[in-house]
This record gives sequence, C-alpha cells and structure tokens, in this order.
Amino acid sequence: AAEVRPPADGNTLKMPPIENDTGKNELKTRIQDLIDSNQVLVFSKSYCPYCVKVRYSFCRRGGDLAYELFCPEEGTNYQEMLLEMTGQKTVPNVFINKTHLGGCDNTLKAHKDGSLQQLLSGENEAYDYDLIVIGGGSGGLACSKESANLGKKVMVLDYVVPTPKGTSWGLGGTCVNVGCIPKKLMHQTALLSTAMQDARKFGWEFDETVKHNWNTMKEAVNNYIGSLNWGYRVALRDKNVNYVNAYAEFIEPHKIKATNKRGKETFYTAAKFILATGERPRYLGIPGDREYCITSDDLFSLSYCPGKTLVIGASYVALECGGFLAGLGLDVTVMVRSILLRGFDQDMANRAGEHMEEHGVKFLRKYVPVKVEELEAGTPGKLKVTAKSTETDEIIEGEYNTVLIAVGRDACTDKIGLDKAGVKVNPKNGKIPVNDEEQTNVPHIYAIGDILQDKWELTPVAIQAGKLLARRLYAGSKAKCDYVNVPTTVFTPLEYGACGLSEERATELYGQENIEVFHSLFWPLEFTLPNRDNNKCYAKIICNKLDNDRVIGFHYLGPNAGEVTQGFGAAMKCGATKEQLDGTIGIHPTCAEVRRAKMMTDYYTPDQ
Repeated sequence: AAEVRPPADGNTLKMPPIENDTGKNELKTRIQDLIDSNQVLVFSKSYCPYCVKVRYSFCRRGGDLAYELFCPEEGTNYQEMLLEMTGQKTVPNVFINKTHLGGCDNTLKAHKDGSLQQLLSGENEAYDYDLIVIGGGSGGLACSKESANLGKKVMVLDYVVPTPKGTSWGLGGTCVNVGCIPKKLMHQTALLSTAMQDARKFGWEFDETVKHNWNTMKEAVNNYIGSLNWGYRVALRDKNVNYVNAYAEFIEPHKIKATNKRGKETFYTAAKFILATGERPRYLGIPGDREYCITSDDLFSLSYCPGKTLVIGASYVALECGGFLAGLGLDVTVMVRSILLRGFDQDMANRAGEHMEEHGVKFLRKYVPVKVEELEAGTPGKLKVTAKSTETDEIIEGEYNTVLIAVGRDACTDKIGLDKAGVKVNPKNGKIPVNDEEQTNVPHIYAIGDILQDKWELTPVAIQAGKLLARRLYAGSKAKCDYVNVPTTVFTPLEYGACGLSEERATELYGQENIEVFHSLFWPLEFTLPNRDNNKCYAKIICNKLDNDRVIGFHYLGPNAGEVTQGFGAAMKCGATKEQLDGTIGIHPTCAEVRRAKMMTDYYTPDQ
C-alpha cells in the first residue's frame, strides 16, 4: 500500500481500502486530519524535480512536516482525492496552516513575495488591505507605490494637523511642502541677489532699483508645490493605491481608526503596516511661543514679508532659513544656545557661521528665550523677546517683526495608538527602534524615515528605505538600506556638503594618531571678478591611516556643495582611498578640481 509519512519520525500511515464509498470517506477524513493537524503539509514524490524545489524552499526557511507519497501506484488514490478536494491533480500539493497554497509555482511565488511567511505566521486572516502606510511623505509614498507595483492591495493615510497659526498643506510630506523644496527655491532666490551684485563686475549694466517681492516669490513657490501635490495623487491613483486624507490611529494590532477633517471615523484592517509619520517642529514651551512665533511649517507660505526676524536655534533649518532671509535683504539675528549644527563637523559649522556673520547675519550666542510678547498686531506685527544668558544672570530684550523657532523636531508617534499595537517607542524622543530591516518589535509593523531611532533624517534615505522594504516584503529581495556614508548638504549661504564622519567622530572612533586630514582653502573662479569671499571656501577629507588611507569623511564648504558632494559620496560608497582620489584627473576649471589638487599636498593631524 502507498504510505504517507512524516520524514522526521518515520511513522507510517496505511491507506484504507478505497473500493467503496466508505473507503473514500475514510481517505478524505485521513487527508483532512493531516491538513488540520500540521502547520506545513506537502504531498510530494521523491523523484519529482518540482517537489524537490518545494522541499528545498521549506528547508531554507527551517520548515518541517513534509509528507511524501512513496508508492506511485497507490499514491494515485491520494492524488485523485486531493483533486476532488482542491481541484489540483499534480504534486507537490502544499497546505499551510489549513490553507491550500497550491503547487510548485504558487509555493515559490509565495516564498518570493512574502505571502508564504504570512501564511506560516498565521496571518492568513482576511484583511481589508495587504499593507497600510501611515504617512504620505517621501518614504511612505515610495513604499506604497513599490508595494502596489508588486501586486499588493495598498492604502496610504495622510493628514496634516494644522500649526498653531493654522497652516496646513497637501500630500507629499515635509520635504515637498515645508522643507527641502521650498527651502532650496528660496535659497536660490537669495543666491540670485548675490549674482546680481556680481553681474556688474562681469559687464552687465542696469540702472533701475532692484527690489524683491515676497508675495511673487511665495506664490511661485506654492504654485510649484501645488503641482507636486497633484502629481503625487495622480501617481497613487495610477498605481491603484487608495489614498485617504485622514488621521490614523491604532485601536488593535491589525486595525486602525481613520478620522477625517469633519470628524468622521472609518475603520480599516491590514496584514502589515508601515509607519512613515515624520516629524514636526518643536516649540520652546515658553510664554508666547505658540501664540506669536512661527516655525518652518509656516514660513514658506507666509502671506507677508517677515521683516526684521529673530531665528531661535542653531540647527540646519535655523541657519538655512536665516541665511536666505538675510539674502533677501532682511535684518536677521540668530539666537544660539550652544553650538552650530550639532552632529556636524564643528570646524565646518563654524566656518559656515562665520561666513553668514561676515555677510550681515547677527548672532546672539549663549542665550535662550524665556518670553515672547506682542507689542503690535499686524502682518508683520511687532514682538518683544526676552532672553537669558546661559552663562550668567544677564537678561536682554529685543524687538522683531517675526520670531522663527528652529530648535529641532519631534517624531509624530505619540498620538497614533502605538501602545495599543504594542510598538515600543523611545520615551525620551518618540523615536522608534527597529532592526536592520526596519521592523519594529511587532513583526507585522515596520517604520521608515525620520521617526527611526539613530538614523538619518533625510528624504532620500526614507525613499530608499521605503522602496527596499517593499521589495523585501513582496518580491523576495534581500537588499537593505545602507545608512553608512550618506551624503548630505546644508544650504547655508555658503553651502556645506558632507559625507561620512566628522573630524570629532573620526577621532573618537579611531584615535587622533590613526587619522590624517587633508584640507584646502580655495577661491572659486566665479568669485574672482567680483573679488569676494577670497579663501573662504574650504574642503577637507579625513583618512583612516590603519586602512590604507581610506576616506572616512568628506567635507566641502563652497558653491554647488550638493552637486560636488554627491560624486564624492559615490566614491566613498565604493571605498575610495586617498591614493585613488589623487589619481583621479579633475575637471577644469571647477571647485572640485581645485579642492582635489590642493589636498594632494596640504594635510594635518587633528592635534595640530
């Protein structure tokens, strides 16, 4: 008789005779008992190559409980009964957690797209969606579209809680609406002011008074952003991603409540969730901050020119906004509690700050605000700021038209019901710890972007992580987001690009005696005719002497920093050494070429 045997323990199950209906019923019952009592059940034949593929697939996943039809002749009875029960005549015939998966092709496909793991973990419950993404920023949109491309049913929930000033925006997240895009456009506006000043030295003659119109710029920027918002909605529709403009909150591990702007509540379930809620600007917690101050969430759509402005903070947002406002001709003061650009190379940060100061930005160092009061209402009005020294008991006061707070950002994780889903959150900062696959402590919930603990808060990082996560979940990919040697640029008036370690961090990791810094001041050719900023641009690379002078840090202060840094970021990703950079022929005449040539000979060690 044919035998159905679990290979692990060798127990033999004799087939009942099937000459009559009783025998058939007993066989059907026996098969159903096997299906019901085993997590993984594979009816197969040893000599079948497709069966071998399936067994190998389960071996790779640590699967067990595969059953074989050993006797081809009697095994036919099992196959006929399986045909009656499942509609499938061939082997292998695979069942997972009482669910019929199918044959070889279906099993391998499920292994590749992640649904096999879902079945193995008992997640074969019927859900409204395969994936719900909470947050419609860069990372969330990238992940949702990639998942839909891979055949999954996907929903994106996105809702912008208005600022205390009532500012809100459309789909796309911080970067598109109140971050990278408007910031870069307004930075470019300020650069054009400098270009017009330079133009006369290049022979351009114009007599009329040049002035800047804030509303013209603001409307142009907002119109462009509006086109991006529309484009994102169209892209989601084309990918069959269901976009819902509602605030999402977990009420169970697999269930969320979505509340729209009219307060209507709708409930959705999903097999998996991805958290991509991003961050919002932090307020000071002092009298008058929410009532009278603005943040970067408000600045880019401000309906009036901000006038005399106090920027509170020393983050990249503070220096970028203070820089372009000064470039528009406004009176700008930056109030700094301690250091500039915490986490960045301090040599470079201070050089960027010095350049701003030389070009009219005032700095109040070692002060913190304690109170903001309204003296006159208006657009802009007039505010009085009271501040206290961080070193003495000195109190100072100042009057400004606008106060911009840029002291950091908080993760948007405290009001989305993560406790009800069981997701662990760092109580100090609201960030979410994840493993190297962006998975939280709850296996079916993942997180990407700015809300991750100890990861880069950068749009391209979120996009990359989102795409790769979707491919791992639904396409069998093994590729993970690489958070090492990520290039970035701070768009201060003199732009600062960086990739890899700061000098401070390199010294901490490797010791002063084991790193060498090659550096250079330089004067861009385009600055020479206007005779400005001579030897203010600066660049350096940090090399690990223990690893063949491998470049572990790149820092550049000068024009077009993002374009220059991107190329060096690729080189560092490939493990570039100082010798390889020296052997690279530069493009003439460029800032990158001047930087490379001079750093071939100019160097110092950090203790010099």
